[in-house]
Amino acid sequence: MHPPMKLTLRHNSIALALAAIALFAGTTCAASEKDSLSIAIDGFNSPVGMWLPAAVSKPATISKPATHSKPAPSVYLWFHGGMTSGNCAKGLIAGADFAELYPEAIVISTSACKANHWWTATTAPIADAALDSLEKRVGATIKEVSLVGVSDGGMGIFAYSLYGKRSIKSRLFISANGSLLGPAAAIAKEPKLHTGKYRFLQGGADRLYSPAETVPWVESFCKAVQVDCELKYDPQGEHDWSYWKENRLDWVLHP
Repeated sequence: MHPPMKLTLRHNSIALALAAIALFAGTTCAASEKDSLSIAIDGFNSPVGMWLPAAVSKPATISKPATHSKPAPSVYLWFHGGMTSGNCAKGLIAGADFAELYPEAIVISTSACKANHWWTATTAPIADAALDSLEKRVGATIKEVSLVGVSDGGMGIFAYSLYGKRSIKSRLFISANGSLLGPAAAIAKEPKLHTGKYRFLQGGADRLYSPAETVPWVESFCKAVQVDCELKYDPQGEHDWSYWKENRLDWVLHP
């Protein structure tokens, strides 16, 4: 159970009211339109990048009641790597490449930094606050999301799976290391992990997480969780997202 948290949300259709963040706002990517949010919980401000298809992008209506009459588009939550770095605005740009691959979907990318990393009580509430705002913007109820995490962004996938409000359709782990959370069989016992599907992309040339550690963990987890769970292993696979986008795009596009 999460401790009590104070949550505030600021929304601007063009830019955040922060100079460092404004550098990134208002950009576009492929057929999607870029927007941004600023969500604060207990003193931690998480800049959030949001990519919306032109068909659903419109001036924010956060102050008006949502009719929730339209079908919700597909929504992906992106969890970036380097979750303890000093860059506290990674979310503003981290999901851009992925949004280009899914121009008909909505991509939301929150930010982690320093002690406010993915495996903390802030991860799920920040993501859900962004989704709540999105519901008002597009006038549709979002009941289900897909999760994508690169490197230690995989921790964000597990955090939201366990503590988020929405159902999970799919999870795509790229160069992740689940063993950071403990034994796979123990993690797989959590009931909230027994829904949706799992895809793990692991590489034999990963410079940070050895396949000798990650591959057995994934195999054990998939066996224990007893849902649709698959390991895709590339012996030449490297750690960074750029490798998978450039060399295994088919795996990324079909999580």
